[in-house]
Amino acid sequence: MERSDPSALRWLIGNELRHYRTEAGETVASAARALGCSAAKITHLETGRYQQQPDEMSTLLIHYGVARHDIDRLTSLAASSNSHTWWAPWANVVPDWLKTFVGLEGIACSEFIYMPLVLPGLLQTAGYAAALTSASVRVRTDHSERFVNFRLARQQRLLAEDSLRLTAVLEESILDRPVGDREVMNEQLRQLASTARRDNVDIRVLPTRAGPHAALSGGFTVLNFAQAQSIGYIELQDGAVYIQNQEQVADYTRSGERLLSTALSPDDSVAAIEERID
Repeated sequence: MERSDPSALRWLIGNELRHYRTEAGETVASAARALGCSAAKITHLETGRYQQQPDEMSTLLIHYGVARHDIDRLTSLAASSNSHTWWAPWANVVPDWLKTFVGLEGIACSEFIYMPLVLPGLLQTAGYAAALTSASVRVRTDHSERFVNFRLARQQRLLAEDSLRLTAVLEESILDRPVGDREVMNEQLRQLASTARRDNVDIRVLPTRAGPHAALSGGFTVLNFAQAQSIGYIELQDGAVYIQNQEQVADYTRSGERLLSTALSPDDSVAAIEERID
């Protein structure tokens, strides 16, 4: 099932409002006149700082010439945003830029990830996550255990009813990079192989022998939503970039498709994982 996060929903809806305004050639000032409010309010609606009301959204979207089915889609999304935030128990150990991402991930219907260096958080065991966290300069030592618990809680999206559909392309070298001791790595590899057999998960290993490929510039994620446009995401050392321009998102989607065409098949990927278990 989806995991509620009102702040992420506001961010997502605001992104849609800004997209339709710019597509219509409207300025913030002209949108404010149409709604009978200040320009600052339009900006706050588009950044998600203010809760977007369905009636105000409808007024703006009609003014922008948006099709009725898209208006209904977005106002319905706004009506569902009055809910609790699932990650609230870990709020003081999770950075703001990551809160936005996990909030969006919680309401996404599918996710594509390309990882060049380590396994993504959605696929990590507790031991693997703890070893990474202990080596990180971004997580305080006294926050480490709670941060690992938060990472494990994210994984419930893969297990619940109406679960997230995950496609992950992993560089082969990730399987050979020791994270923790051998027991930790064996446990991680066993769980990775088991998770790869789930109906909603497609884990693909990109063999080193494949040489240059479409994503040598670094890892990326694309989140897809049932009621909103897709979002690209690139994690940095201490922050993240959210890609909202749909042409750019489409470029990342095409890169993902090219990676999948180069990667091992699902069965061969599982075999590559299992052959590394002692």
